[in-house]
Amino acid sequence: MLAVIMVLAMVFDMADKLGEFIENDASAWEVIYNYYFNFILFYGNMFSSMIIFVSVIWFTAKMAQETEIIPIWNSGKPFARFVRPYMIAATILMLISLVMNHFIIPRSNKERLAFEEKYYRMTMSVVDYHAEFPGHQVVYFRSYTAETDLIYDLVVEQWDDENNLVSFVKAGTANNKRESNEWKLYNYYLREVGDTNDYIENGAELDTSFQFSIDEMATRENIAEAMTYFELKDFIERERKKGSSMVPMYEIELYQRTSYPFATYVLTIIGIAVASRKKRGGIGINIAIGLAIIFIYIFAMKVTTVSAMNLGFPTYLAVWVPNFLFGGVAYLLYRNAKR
Repeated sequence: MLAVIMVLAMVFDMADKLGEFIENDASAWEVIYNYYFNFILFYGNMFSSMIIFVSVIWFTAKMAQETEIIPIWNSGKPFARFVRPYMIAATILMLISLVMNHFIIPRSNKERLAFEEKYYRMTMSVVDYHAEFPGHQVVYFRSYTAETDLIYDLVVEQWDDENNLVSFVKAGTANNKRESNEWKLYNYYLREVGDTNDYIENGAELDTSFQFSIDEMATRENIAEAMTYFELKDFIERERKKGSSMVPMYEIELYQRTSYPFATYVLTIIGIAVASRKKRGGIGINIAIGLAIIFIYIFAMKVTTVSAMNLGFPTYLAVWVPNFLFGGVAYLLYRNAKR
């Protein structure tokens, strides 16, 4: 099932991006190893619970169509005994998915995202940035584009614990030395507030340093995908202190890494209950029912995550509510199947 779904995903993805790969001279080795190998790891693990669900339906429906389940019922074995091997397998796969989600996939994503930055993604830009960094340092800038690597209309304010302005720096343009806190300011204006007199300085260029870098301010929305559990926790805490509006999205990414694997249990029980009875339509009708349930699950997840992003719905509930709702459906279907 995994192979079939991933091959289809790769075909559609390549059809969309092949032109950019050729235009930007990406080698076949880079496309296959750096991108699609990590692509399969990421999306295969992300949708593992749903792939397991389809697999359970196909396997169980095939048993039911060939009347292999009826002798099990007639032997007097309880339904729970029939379900046990499914749940053991689901537990093993869930634990593997948890470890991969939190520690292995993020490292794999670093290679995939680096490839996309080099060969596929359009130039990144940020406008109207505003954040407060630890130490009462407030930063504004009008715009930034990765193509020029320049910030326009940068303002950095330093405040003390009593909320008094300590210093103020403004630059027409600014450039940050990559992977460092060293900055070069152009057409700058500097003011340091004193007890009796202020110190004021302006000029064409100024070499200085700040406690932040452009990598912290100009980030793509999917940057969290390349962070392990502990890295993402620290990143979320830092972004929360800065007052970033992206914190709910990062929290959703963190909580989904746990909720998606646990959905394996819920979807496995639903799959067994739906497919364990022989139907006139054969295996096809069971697979159709399974796909309909997957679409409803994905839709419910999207509704709750959008609510968390735009309406202030708690992020941990947003990612777990679909599991709880479908857990109730699984319980009802399980009880009905036992009869």
